[in-house]
Amino acid sequence: MTISRADCVALDAGDPLKHLRDEFVLPDGTIYLVGNSLGALSRSASAATARVVEEEWGRRLVGGWNSAGWFDLPLTTGDRLAPLIGVGPGQVAVGETTSIAIVKAVSAALGLRPDRRVIISDTANFPTDRYVVEGLAKALGGYEIRDIGNLDEALSDDVACVLLSEVDYRTGERHDTTAVTARVQAAGALMIWDLCHSAGAFQVDMSAADFAVGCTYKYLNAGPGAPAFVYVHPRHHAEAEHMLTGWHGHAAPFAFEPGYRPAEGIRRFTVSTPHVLSFAPLNASLDIWERVDLAQIRAKSVALTSLFIDLAEELCAPYGLELVTPRDPERRGSQVSLRHPDGYPVMRALIDRGVHGDFRAPDILRFGFAPLYIRFADVYDAVAVLTEVLEKEHWREERYQRRLAVT
Repeated sequence: MTISRADCVALDAGDPLKHLRDEFVLPDGTIYLVGNSLGALSRSASAATARVVEEEWGRRLVGGWNSAGWFDLPLTTGDRLAPLIGVGPGQVAVGETTSIAIVKAVSAALGLRPDRRVIISDTANFPTDRYVVEGLAKALGGYEIRDIGNLDEALSDDVACVLLSEVDYRTGERHDTTAVTARVQAAGALMIWDLCHSAGAFQVDMSAADFAVGCTYKYLNAGPGAPAFVYVHPRHHAEAEHMLTGWHGHAAPFAFEPGYRPAEGIRRFTVSTPHVLSFAPLNASLDIWERVDLAQIRAKSVALTSLFIDLAEELCAPYGLELVTPRDPERRGSQVSLRHPDGYPVMRALIDRGVHGDFRAPDILRFGFAPLYIRFADVYDAVAVLTEVLEKEHWREERYQRRLAVT
């Protein structure tokens, strides 16, 4: 064997991020490799939410909109999140969902390129990205959705914008955002990045992109249904207008004017009342992120995923697993995906034995590695359990064949 469990324990002892694991609630006997789907609960989230409920809402009542800063949460939280995607204050708004953020970003981009009628996306993109673009094209009329294929061939003088995920949600493959953004902008189009599988997983740099969107409930550990974010480059702040002209994006909401007049700057990319309770665990998580060296996050991510790949290939080679994720760490995010013809029951059997990953149709087992709380020993133990499930064919049990609603 290339590495022993004792070696992994030694790696954990020398991990500069090891103290952060204690910041999270992780049930005994659970190896949680699903941070790419729903991050673990931070210990401070419960207290932060209770404070908002009991002190701010409970004692201040409606006065909390002013005294507790609720009204400005989309912008103050956006400023805290901005460094995680490599941008500055006044460039990120937090609120609504990723799907809504995509509507805002794509509709704004189309408005900035009114003479161009093509939107480039990717058939492998996360479904909501494709579905939202399809809905927009249908609602606005006259737009073509073009698959990315070969980017250089797809780009032409009729392309308004390109929407891509930095990390492929199935395979974990990572785009070179700097190179792709430069090629798109050189063709006169606008670049929109989906960072759902990037933010919090490694260093992200959106400073050259035109727009970016992302969720906060995966690697950022803000909880199920946590608010999403949208980034808009400052060069577009004066002219970009999106189609969701809600009250909170108005220049003077409490003037109650009969017509819409967009606010200046990033505030125009807010839409509706912020879900105040959902901001509490997000800001509690950002307290942790503000103490983290993102270079150390990336180094550990690479080490964890490389270890998992090496061990899985060594120990599980006879059992029909195929590596889907790129071996080159520069080309992958913080997840590893393995293909198996019976991937769904295999994952169900793993979860029953304490190793939590997830499944994506038709045959992909996904394992996400959140560097804040995953240990090297967890990786070793996870592969050991995977080997046992495959070797002893536990996955053949009838109970594992039935598909649950969420896979």
